Amino acid sequence: MTNDDEQDQPHRWYSTNLVGVPAPLLSSVAFNTNPVPLAIAGTRETYGGLFALLQRSQNLTEARDMFVHYLAIAFGLRKPEPHELAGLGAAEQRRWRSSWRKLLQGWGMDANGHAGAVLKGWAESRFGLVPIFHKAPLARFPSEAWVGYMQEKAASRLNNNNIYQQLDLLFEFSQWALRRFQPLSDSADSRHLRLWRGSNQVEEQLVAGRLKDRCCTIRLNNVVSFSLSAEAASCFGDWVIEVQVPATKVLVFPGLLPGHVLQGEQEVLALGGNYEVVARYA
Repeated sequence: MTNDDEQDQPHRWYSTNLVGVPAPLLSSVAFNTNPVPLAIAGTRETYGGLFALLQRSQNLTEARDMFVHYLAIAFGLRKPEPHELAGLGAAEQRRWRSSWRKLLQGWGMDANGHAGAVLKGWAESRFGLVPIFHKAPLARFPSEAWVGYMQEKAASRLNNNNIYQQLDLLFEFSQWALRRFQPLSDSADSRHLRLWRGSNQVEEQLVAGRLKDRCCTIRLNNVVSFSLSAEAASCFGDWVIEVQVPATKVLVFPGLLPGHVLQGEQEVLALGGNYEVVARYA
């Protein structure tokens, strides 16, 4: 591969980010093995009232109710009362307000749809992690696949109502909840979550090693879904990989939010990159 060809590979693009950790390091095996806490610059400072309120909560259920109520007010997510609608014009009454819940539900239905593009765009913007797949491999730039991804992530259908700021708060709330309540910790290593992922494209994601040796390194998309059990993961592909995911990379985990959000009840949404994994054929 020539130097020019290497520059066309998206995983070699090192974007700026808002977490103070260089993107190449953040996506590396070294970081995933020895993670440090991440925080999106300015989010907690801007919404200090929310996190002061969360400190009063006694459990995760109470905290998540506070979180959802706060975002509903801050971003106009609650359904207007009839008397409130009467004072709005017809266009405003029909206005589509994007929300963190609609976005996550869209991801659960199709990670390669419009919602998936917005989530991947958010991870690209905040963490500098460039996506490697959206409907098709994002292998070279420019390409038809890249144009399609860029159009979808910027489309106003879901990218409105300060959706990136909503996702910033969701990430910070997730990190706060994991540290405060440790709902998924079952070992002495509180920095990692033992998770699984089912896939039929593991060979395409190989960075080092061989699948038949079980232990290998793979490159995952910038936002990726995992399962809490190998059995649940086996429903999504012939290969099941076991991964130690840094808790500091987790965006959503079961029990964090009320109601039906993601399609799978055991689904964890986290940031990707290069991971050392243990693979087995389901």
